Amino acid sequence: MKRIAPLLACLFLFAAAQLSAQTIIDKGGDELKLFNASQAFNAGDYLKALNLYKEVQNANPNDAAVAFHVGECLFYLDEQEKAQEQFEKAKSLNASAHPDINLMLGRCFQLKGKLDEAIAEYNAARALNAANPVKIKEIDYYTNQCQTAKTMMASPKNVQVTNAGAAVNSPYDDKRPSITADGKTLIFSSRRPEGKSDRVDEEGDGKYFEDIYECGWDSSKMSWTNASLLRGSVNSEGHEAVCSIAPDGKVLYMYVNDAEAARGGEIYTSKKSGSGKWGTPKNIGKGINTSYFEDGAVLSPDGNTMYFMSERGQDLPYKGQKGYGRSDIWMAKKIGKDKWGDPTNLGPVVNTEYDEGGIFPAPDGKTLYFCSNGHNSMGGYDIFMTRFENGAWTKPVNMGYPINTIYNERMFLLVNGGKTAYVDSDREGGLGERDIWVIDMTSLLPKKKDGPVMSLITGTVYNGDGKPVAADITVSENGAEVKSGKSSDAGNYQLELVGDKTYEITVTAPGHKPAKETIKLEADKEGGTFEIVKHFILYKE
Repeated sequence: MKRIAPLLACLFLFAAAQLSAQTIIDKGGDELKLFNASQAFNAGDYLKALNLYKEVQNANPNDAAVAFHVGECLFYLDEQEKAQEQFEKAKSLNASAHPDINLMLGRCFQLKGKLDEAIAEYNAARALNAANPVKIKEIDYYTNQCQTAKTMMASPKNVQVTNAGAAVNSPYDDKRPSITADGKTLIFSSRRPEGKSDRVDEEGDGKYFEDIYECGWDSSKMSWTNASLLRGSVNSEGHEAVCSIAPDGKVLYMYVNDAEAARGGEIYTSKKSGSGKWGTPKNIGKGINTSYFEDGAVLSPDGNTMYFMSERGQDLPYKGQKGYGRSDIWMAKKIGKDKWGDPTNLGPVVNTEYDEGGIFPAPDGKTLYFCSNGHNSMGGYDIFMTRFENGAWTKPVNMGYPINTIYNERMFLLVNGGKTAYVDSDREGGLGERDIWVIDMTSLLPKKKDGPVMSLITGTVYNGDGKPVAADITVSENGAEVKSGKSSDAGNYQLELVGDKTYEITVTAPGHKPAKETIKLEADKEGGTFEIVKHFILYKE
């Protein structure tokens, strides 16, 4: 057990540190305020710390160190303009008042897109911290982001990025988009005041609690309908967030932060009833969830692999596997109905010493998109892409500007055969904090190649009671079998076939009558991947 030093000794040590390279502060109540401000800052209560530092600053307006700490609080409260004013004031009063003055000024410049000015401040910070290898590593981290941003902004991708609009977004945090395979339902998370609870998280960041919303696609207006709270029992007085929605739109994977039931954050599932309401969320269980943070669960297109992020393995190895950073991407294979095998870490090619998450497996079953503030980020979190080839993940590739920016892009998904992407970002020009943005990806689609154009058939097999069926699927063309496959225990299947052809699909399962259907499978002749969603119902014999 740690031994607590007497209060007077703590105040003496704190005051000694604060008096270094600053003006003399009265040894009355200011010392206690500084001590309490420091404690609040270290606990993440930046607003309380700011108010205390301001009280001291009002009595000591020319104290450089206090000005720095006021700026530091403002910076972490997302008041970068005001923070920069305080850092510049501190620097003008005493450039040596705190070794992080140049570093924090550089961060303010970086977030304003003034990359050359940021690099100059980082270089100055490097000189001040030459004997501190930990601080040098941090300075280099931000410097490299600026250099990456300059390079990528000089060669932008030919894509069009637009805000999803006021029907989806609000002046608050709107994030984590997920869309059903038929493109008709958008599910996302938001921290707006009209949620299940109109209270703010006083023990957290002071923002409204997070809830899950949905929008429907209006094909006549070619736009999303106004967002509304998800119907049913999904949302509560606490925090709920979308991880992903199954392609058939009937199973929702979600993150629940409940200090009692979820130990601070775990993965849950909810199922949609025939009435359209969502059932009470259920914990996905041990193995996927641990005593550590888990989030971001999403299934592979065939439903047999779950990807998710976890902080397990950071302190002690998890079943012989170590974690590589704060939040890593893990995967688990399906071994039965609602049962998953032991998770495995995707390894150091994908995971870094920083955070990885925002996972989206592409329809081809080989490509994985994710966000990271490691690798070669432009600043904050960027979207990266990796492929599973020859039994290993390839080195992640930054998706480039303006898909990524100097701000944070945390979730990315492709729809419409790869022609359209959705990303959540706190970039400039939005309606509030984080917004959902739409990206026209048409120009990035692969050019038409010689040979057959491949298309996808995706769907789910159910029985008459609406329960999934593991079935055999046979595809024939002109009476000759061309492909066969199986649906998973969750009923999901995906078949890749030559496009622009007509096929007969036969679905069979023991104890059920076979289902047959003739399907005209189109082809995207511009180089993308055409995808059709087709569900089958098998009735008992």
